[in-house]
Amino acid sequence: MIKLKLLHLLGGLLLLALLGNSCISAYQNRVPTIVQGGMGIRISSWQLAREVARQGELGVVSATGVDTVLVRTLQQGDIGGHMRRALATFPDASMAQRALDKYFIVGGKAADKPFRSLPMWSINPSQHLMEIAVLANYCEVWLAKHNEDGSPIRTEHGDGLVGVNRLTKVQLPTLYSLYGAMLAEVDYVIMGAGIPLQIPGALDAMAAGKDTTFPVDVEKSDARFETTFSPADFWKKAGKPDMAQKLLKRPAFIPIVSSVVLAQSLLKRATGQGPTKGIDGFVIELPTAGGHNAPPRGFRYDPAAKTHAMDLNEKGEPIYGPKDEVDLAKFKKVVKDLPFWLAGSFAHAEKVKEILELGGSGVQVGTMFALSKESGMSPKTREQILDAIAQGKVDMDVFTDPAASPTGYPFKVLDLPGTLSDATVYDKRPRQCSLGYLRQPYIDEATGKLGYKCAAEPVKDYVAKGGEVDGTVGRKCLCNALMANVDLGQTRIVKTDDGNRMYTEDQLITIGDEVNECQRFLRQDGDGHWSFTAKDVVHYLKSQVSVEDDSKATLFDHGTWLP
Repeated sequence: MIKLKLLHLLGGLLLLALLGNSCISAYQNRVPTIVQGGMGIRISSWQLAREVARQGELGVVSATGVDTVLVRTLQQGDIGGHMRRALATFPDASMAQRALDKYFIVGGKAADKPFRSLPMWSINPSQHLMEIAVLANYCEVWLAKHNEDGSPIRTEHGDGLVGVNRLTKVQLPTLYSLYGAMLAEVDYVIMGAGIPLQIPGALDAMAAGKDTTFPVDVEKSDARFETTFSPADFWKKAGKPDMAQKLLKRPAFIPIVSSVVLAQSLLKRATGQGPTKGIDGFVIELPTAGGHNAPPRGFRYDPAAKTHAMDLNEKGEPIYGPKDEVDLAKFKKVVKDLPFWLAGSFAHAEKVKEILELGGSGVQVGTMFALSKESGMSPKTREQILDAIAQGKVDMDVFTDPAASPTGYPFKVLDLPGTLSDATVYDKRPRQCSLGYLRQPYIDEATGKLGYKCAAEPVKDYVAKGGEVDGTVGRKCLCNALMANVDLGQTRIVKTDDGNRMYTEDQLITIGDEVNECQRFLRQDGDGHWSFTAKDVVHYLKSQVSVEDDSKATLFDHGTWLP
């Protein structure tokens, strides 16, 4: 048993003292100029978020799949001891200890041995799964907000800012993930890939120690389904009922939108408190950004009828047009002068300056940070990409794939040899759904019970659940592939006609259209490796920002500007 002893006790007491006895409802946060994109799985690592926060901007950790990230990192031996260092500060030592006892392997597991897996998420998760989600999100945020010696990140503007990014589409872990991040005093919550109407109210409730719910979309059902999180029940089952009385800081909430209409809808229908319904700003994301993109207006991918075929370009990508453009003057008027950031090909110093002059707060940048030294991307893969760009061998090509993601959203895929972007590699992958973050809940017509399916799972399984064969074509298991991108890919034994063979999950790199723009940052070390840092990116982006621009309107109170 790995004992956390005195360090754990002192860390827990310190956190409880910081949380205090009342909810921080009238919080103040500095409005950053640069928002570092939240790229999952773990591309937006705590190391990356911490470095951006050190530069006085908003560092963001990805919350997607971090429960699996935590348990696999522990099974790899927790190199550097970072997860154990964070767990030592968690306010419930026994909960942290349970995770260590179950998953930590001294020296790490053998490379040819599979990771021990978590159960997949369902609408009624086990206490164990909830605890891991809370612990994992706490660790990522706490590590991003602290130096190696445990001291908080400080900048010339005050405490370092750290946010957490979640995909709205990944519904089932949402409440538990956010609660864990709030225990670590996360400053911002940023969510896209869906319409997060209920999140502002959920944040209000959890900050006050109250129960809350989050709706779950169930295919072909008009009934209401939801997940429920009760701090009182959670801590009672954990054996620490008094913890439920501790009230938390309510983080700022920033939804990611792609249109004026969506922003307007959120401001009218969100469930939070205050004149802006608990919304504290917006990221406007354009379709050149990496990861999942909002589909073009009116576009619907239909693999069976193929009615979408006329809306694809010659490469097979969705076509975006004038209806998908955002009128910034109109947007600014609609959002009542709340802060907003532009995302999608805005990693240019002159564009940052332009957005500030137009009345925006700055930009969100993902791709440049994804390839920086501090990101969680596999070093070998990052070097492969940067070497190709530096040597001018070829412009890296990014394909907006309408079929790759089981969510149905267009998904950016980097054409990179040896990854699932290669049809040969994709065809050789034995289909399996073993993580299940993107599973779609549905009602089984035969039993009337709630089930879960994914278009990237084995075809026969998907069809047995009522899915169409055409719906599986081109679908990629993003959960396993994105985990492999950060050297946490699962290894498993696969049965073939020639006997059993070992298979390790292949990667699939998602990146923005302007991937080749990172060339401006590249430096070569004595060993011939190309790299750049997150600090390089921040300094470049702010190189045309005046001191006056960087200091004005720097604070806001829950939905209200403070001059």
